[in-house]
Amino acid sequence: MYNWNIRPHRHAALLQWLLIERGRAEVEIDGHAQTLRGPGVVWVPPFAVHGFRFAAETRGHVVTLDQTWLRGVLSGTAGLWEELAHPRVLELRGAADTMRALRRIAESLRVEYTASRRWRSQSLAGAVLMLVGSVARLPRLVGGPTTVAGDEQRAMRHLRRYREQVERRFRSQPTLAGLVEPLGITTTQLNRLCRRHLRCSALDVLHQRLLLEAKRELRYTALQVRQISDGLGFSDPAYFTRFFRRLAGRSPQEWRALPGPG
Repeated sequence: MYNWNIRPHRHAALLQWLLIERGRAEVEIDGHAQTLRGPGVVWVPPFAVHGFRFAAETRGHVVTLDQTWLRGVLSGTAGLWEELAHPRVLELRGAADTMRALRRIAESLRVEYTASRRWRSQSLAGAVLMLVGSVARLPRLVGGPTTVAGDEQRAMRHLRRYREQVERRFRSQPTLAGLVEPLGITTTQLNRLCRRHLRCSALDVLHQRLLLEAKRELRYTALQVRQISDGLGFSDPAYFTRFFRRLAGRSPQEWRALPGPG
């Protein structure tokens, strides 16, 4: 799609794992540039600026994980989430056992994700735990986040804390002023950071989290639209429907009727 060239960008709420089985990739993460010749592995945490230029013959796997979902899977696992905040770029030539184990994880994820078998979500969560446990044991990227300039570090810290506030409180639909108060900055400053680094407003971050939860409940529960609306803090179902249609392009009922993963 991108002619093998992914320009530098960042994700606020996603983590990515790349397993390169063969080929070559020029990898840039947070100002660190490295040519990786497969087999190898790349781990990209949220907010890390990353870009890739792949040779056309490169083959491998890309797994994208939602930060909110992963934090839920890792709840109660002390230290692992913090370790995953550090990028990794590592060639695995001469590490046949490690590469075989990572291939098995990638294949397990592919099979479970494309199937609709019983306990699919539990099997996927188990495979992801194997993945992130393997990643956390790998050496951190030298020249990772600690080399980012002070202003950039502060910006990323504010954005991470803002997302944490949104995650804890989105169901009550708090005001932007209430969300920003614990951060020690103004709403204007937060909006400036969001627009610069996330390409959206601070309110958009809250709205996208509400939309994500609405989609999950429409897809994976039998709750009525009115119940979902109430649970997400909307004043009435009609307002929820307008909100959902504006962001998703369909009404909640239409979106629920679409075919989706089992």
